[in-house]
Amino acid sequence: MSNIEDIRKFYARLMAVNAASSDPRLEEVFASVPRETFLGPGPWTIVAGNGKITTPSADPAHVYQNVLVALDADKGINNGEPFLHATWIGKLAPQPGEVVSHIGAGTGYYTALLASLVSPGGSVTAFELDERLAELARNNLEAYPNATVVHGDAVTTPLPPSDIIYVNAGVVAPPAGWLKALRPGGRMIFPWRPAERIPLAMLVTRTEKGFACDPFMRAWFIPCFGASLIDLAAKIPTREQATRSRSIWLTSDKAPDRTATAIFGDVWFSSKSLGAKPDN
Repeated sequence: MSNIEDIRKFYARLMAVNAASSDPRLEEVFASVPRETFLGPGPWTIVAGNGKITTPSADPAHVYQNVLVALDADKGINNGEPFLHATWIGKLAPQPGEVVSHIGAGTGYYTALLASLVSPGGSVTAFELDERLAELARNNLEAYPNATVVHGDAVTTPLPPSDIIYVNAGVVAPPAGWLKALRPGGRMIFPWRPAERIPLAMLVTRTEKGFACDPFMRAWFIPCFGASLIDLAAKIPTREQATRSRSIWLTSDKAPDRTATAIFGDVWFSSKSLGAKPDN
């Protein structure tokens, strides 16, 4: 019979291969951070399609698969799909010394992975709106001194200047404050839900010319409180327009033009890449 260390190592290898990351530390942290610590006592409820099943026992081997584990079934809050998070973290490529803001931290599992990757010298501030989950995250992350949990609303609470912003709740557009919090060279990933049937993961990079963006895969997350309602004056994109978005602008810096694929208050999306030549 395999022991739990072997199971974790195999799980970590699967995550690293799926992420196609060149950083060997990604596999190392998936192997070293015990997922079951962040899930509460088993047996656990696994979300499978539109249904749910319960693991046959509290053996942690059951959660070292690419499965969603319910944290609060009534609210639809889960410990997210590991393949997706491995891909996202691989794209962000966290480095030692970097500062991370994690929005929608749940009970802290992916916070712990991020905290491990930015060590030594880096830190993670994890925001969680649900009071019970925030308290659980605080307890779960005691072994990670560079991780701080904030019970609060990351939409209205200023983020620290960040090299990485990792968002685990769907938004119609990133609040202007999130974009402004990105340091030069900073990266943000968020689930973009500009319309009910348009679920995209968006990677944003702050460059010298502005905010480049890349909608790189489908992704479904529960809505982010305070950033998921659409104003009547918004320009809502079609799926094709959304996938053509290549840059994000603050309306205070530049007014929307004919390249606009979506407009939401003080933030708008453009089909023009930052390196593209100006229109004649």
